[in-house]
Amino acid sequence: MRLKKFFTVLVFCLNGFIVMSQYNEGAGQNLPNFYHNKLHFGFTIAFNSTDFRVNTKPIAQLPDTVIDTVRYSMRNIYHRSAPGFALGIVSDFHLHDYVRIRFTPNISVASRSLQYFLSNKKGDSTLVFEKSVESTFLIFPLEIKVQSKRAFNFSAYVIGGGGYAMDLAGNKKSTGTSGSGNVLDNSAVRLYRDDFFYSGGGGVDFYLKYFKFGVEIKILSGTRNLLYQRNNIFSQKSIDKINSRMVVFTLTFEG
Repeated sequence: MRLKKFFTVLVFCLNGFIVMSQYNEGAGQNLPNFYHNKLHFGFTIAFNSTDFRVNTKPIAQLPDTVIDTVRYSMRNIYHRSAPGFALGIVSDFHLHDYVRIRFTPNISVASRSLQYFLSNKKGDSTLVFEKSVESTFLIFPLEIKVQSKRAFNFSAYVIGGGGYAMDLAGNKKSTGTSGSGNVLDNSAVRLYRDDFFYSGGGGVDFYLKYFKFGVEIKILSGTRNLLYQRNNIFSQKSIDKINSRMVVFTLTFEG
């Protein structure tokens, strides 16, 4: 809820900023020679929501475990996203009038979690274990940006490509939380460090007096199975595959 309020305030502030910038310039076109140079640089501020795509074992294969002399069976596994933040730089190469190649490396802080629901045979006792996975990513996207013809101080675009992501917290243990106080709280879910992804999205650019300001949203979908197989009920025994997924809302500033 706080994140939604923040985005609402941010959109209103940005809208006022853009309107005022264009009003100050009157009817003139800002930065008319912006693309005369082949190469542009800038920086990005981004907000993300990171999640998993989880393929679980078939229901019949989900594991049982004994906790305080009671046998529990795994019933469901859910994944939950969480907000994050990123900072990066922009290198933009003008390939054609409306086509650009962009390299936008960034450092991103993110977290997500897995929730495991276990119940006994009678169904009158349920345990919930939540495994939070926190990550600090170094992300290296290489993308193609196809832009519309500029209309006064505005243009729209689509963007797509792929890249490499390194999780600096990869192979470290997750944080377990549960009310049971059982040793299972410390059973870890681990992820591999390296991932490759493809990306796609779109955005708009506003040409202001001294720089170009962009608003962009895109999705990054990981291609590698990140699950580090460990012989416990929270990883190898219950999950076949985990992929990463991230939705990124980015503000770009280019000179």
